[in-house]
Amino acid sequence: QVQLVESGGGSVQAGGSLRLACVAIGYSGSHYMSWFRQAPGKQREGVAALYTDDPETTWLADSVKGRFSISHNNANDTAYLQMMNLKPEDTGMYYCAAGHDGTWNDPDDYSFWGHGTQVTVSS
Repeated sequence: QVQLVESGGGSVQAGGSLRLACVAIGYSGSHYMSWFRQAPGKQREGVAALYTDDPETTWLADSVKGRFSISHNNANDTAYLQMMNLKPEDTGMYYCAAGHDGTWNDPDDYSFWGHGTQVTVSS
């Protein structure tokens, strides 16, 4: 049974930074790991993704390019989302996802989800 456990959320002021972590437990072999976020009243949107066999190749939403980056540690199968220059519009629940089969930023194409970690950015 695959489990994804997120950590690292919190409250920061605009311009601040946070780093989120997602540990994949029970996953064998290479796989995609992605971050999504969901603000109240809005649809879940893809933020970043990578493939663990080729972590240098990443996908980022246009709204976070230049501010966010995604990386992976093979030793403990953990994906990180480094978020810099945070803006109030980055506020939301951030979810880790894996088991992708399709488009990287389509939440319907993922089989496994974490419970989420809250990020709040105040102006």
